[in-house]
Amino acid sequence: MSEISSSPPKSWTEWATPGLFWLAVAVLGAGVFFAEGLDALLVAWQLPEYSHGPLIPVLSLLLFLRQLKEVPVDRGPKRHRWVGLLVILLAIALGGLGRLAGIDDIVAYATILWIGGILLISFGWATGKHFWPPVLHLVYMLPLPGVLYYKMSAWLQLISSELGVWFLKLLSVPVFLEGNIIDLGPLKLHVAEACSGLRYLFPILSFSYIFAVLYKGPMWHKAVLLLAAAPITVLMNSVRIAVAGVIADRYGVEWLDGFTHFFEGWVIFITCILLLFLLARIMLFFQPQKMSVAEALDLETDGLLTQAARLRFTQASTAMISAAALMISVALVWPHVTPQRGAMEIERESFAAFPRELGDWRQRGAAERLSDGIANVLGADDYRSARFIKEGEAAYVEFFSAWYADQSQGGVHSPEICLPGGGWEIAWLERTDMSTVMNWDTPYEINRAIIQKGETRMMVYYWFDQKGRKVAWDFEAKFWLMVDGIATGRTDGALVRLTTPIVNSEAEAEARLQDMLKQVQGPLPRFIPES
Repeated sequence: MSEISSSPPKSWTEWATPGLFWLAVAVLGAGVFFAEGLDALLVAWQLPEYSHGPLIPVLSLLLFLRQLKEVPVDRGPKRHRWVGLLVILLAIALGGLGRLAGIDDIVAYATILWIGGILLISFGWATGKHFWPPVLHLVYMLPLPGVLYYKMSAWLQLISSELGVWFLKLLSVPVFLEGNIIDLGPLKLHVAEACSGLRYLFPILSFSYIFAVLYKGPMWHKAVLLLAAAPITVLMNSVRIAVAGVIADRYGVEWLDGFTHFFEGWVIFITCILLLFLLARIMLFFQPQKMSVAEALDLETDGLLTQAARLRFTQASTAMISAAALMISVALVWPHVTPQRGAMEIERESFAAFPRELGDWRQRGAAERLSDGIANVLGADDYRSARFIKEGEAAYVEFFSAWYADQSQGGVHSPEICLPGGGWEIAWLERTDMSTVMNWDTPYEINRAIIQKGETRMMVYYWFDQKGRKVAWDFEAKFWLMVDGIATGRTDGALVRLTTPIVNSEAEAEARLQDMLKQVQGPLPRFIPES
């Protein structure tokens, strides 16, 4: 490494360089343009599963400075800086789409892309492309998209519940599992989202990534360490649930609150980290060249401040000046050329006015009110839950619909996620276009499901209503949410669900749901606007 790279600045005047000025201007413009994404990060970091988020930029910076030690100072011209400018243009486009759609998480993703672009401008393509490890690590500070988060959470809850019950049976604890509810006889434990393992999974994945980057063993060792983080976390979280079951069974549920629950979580987290070290030690044991885990990790930290001081060597290249001018321009111009986005006032009737009669179906009793806990999780702006009966029918049909004025900050939760949390098991599920069954002209995609809890079986129809589109797949619903947000600024939508018990046969239950499906077509547009 050249002498200039190891010499710290002797006075503040060495920082007063044109290159550093234009870099600061570019960062300032990016901070303004991507502000909504940065706000989304600050909000997400307040949640337990993302509380590790503030550490990720710090760790990424340390990884970058470590890599920079291997790169000699080169104050000459850099080739192919324009590649970085193209990446920044892509980041602006992605961030703009996120702002138009009102989905702040997309803006946060675009911010990471921008960081990669500014590194390519600063170092040129030949050198800058090697800094992808610290940039990629920034992904671990981002919140998952809502749909993916809830699907992962439900999946991890299910696996953790099943493994936890298996461990309890090994310990001769009488237990029965219904969905995510662990039945211990006199008491029941609900494996909530907080116990799904996500609050351990994200920080441990980040740790395993850094572990793999610093690990000096073979590449396949690095891959194993990365891939092992998730199953280790799920396994240990299942042990945690089993321990909670034993404590609740022998001492009572109150022992799971407060310090015991907190301490138990930290024990599991540290155990996961130790298991990663143990896995590395086992792999190293079978290597021809014997070394300890400490020797296999590159933990050298000397000279990092000196590398940070190299920031003053940033050059005022044409690409850097263009990036700075571009970011300041879009930050200043954007508010004046794009309409205001977010929740819009949509003309619709309240579900309080939903009819009590639908053809020959009559509402039984008053409309049902959800418990405060369920209502808070649902997060709907308006909803209706009521049971309808028809003379001569063997069972009722339950109508449920939740309407959201703004789905960009969470929105609709799929019943695929909510039902297992209530102890229901989805025995069968398919997506189908009911327009072919009902002889309708326009597509009407719904989910048809059979759910069961013990000996009780129900048939369910449900779909997402996006400005008149009947959508079965939740990812498709999110796609149309983004499209509508960009095109019109509207982010409203609804979930509609019809449920009936299976009493005599599935065919009878299907006939009841199809009859009710036909009856709700008339009134629904009053409460869920189609345009």
